[in-house]
Amino acid sequence: MFGRKKDAPVAQDVIDRASREREDRQRSAGKGAPTPKRSVQQAARKRPLVPEDRRAARTQNRNAAAEQRLRIREALNTGEERYLPLRDKGPNRRYIRQFVDARWNLGEFLMIAALIFVVLSFIQTAAVQSAVLLGFWVLIMAVIVDCFFLRRTLKKRLTAKFGAPNAGDLWYGVTRALQLRRLRLPKPQVKRGDYPV
Repeated sequence: MFGRKKDAPVAQDVIDRASREREDRQRSAGKGAPTPKRSVQQAARKRPLVPEDRRAARTQNRNAAAEQRLRIREALNTGEERYLPLRDKGPNRRYIRQFVDARWNLGEFLMIAALIFVVLSFIQTAAVQSAVLLGFWVLIMAVIVDCFFLRRTLKKRLTAKFGAPNAGDLWYGVTRALQLRRLRLPKPQVKRGDYPV
């Protein structure tokens, strides 16, 4: 009547089972090996300042640098975010590139106009030279106004999408707008008129 039931778990069995479960959890979550001594860790980190085979090390460094440059060049052509240079990385910069590439910018034509100005400046007629000079100054003023409106629009859009623009974002957009579309790096990934949302 007061005896122990055969089916009831013994307290020691419950404790043993709990300790085994705890050890299993620690083993699965832990590192599974003792911590190495400090001397062993320091010896593993030690490398010679100058490699024994300098020529092989130089070749290896040159190959690694060439491979890195190739990855960056490919990323500039395809727009792959992971290998882009630091100045072009981030969602803000991608948005700016897409916005600038989608619009017509007067700054794109500034270089072409400068070349035409140089060619026409060889004509010694005073009327032609003054007309070319006036036209060139009008174009420069139009480019400045266009860049001002681009900067203002970019600031509004970046603030609406990402919060306040980061330092250099607006200047990044203006300098990209002043480049010829074909010469921009990273290459334009959108057509004209395809503004980002």
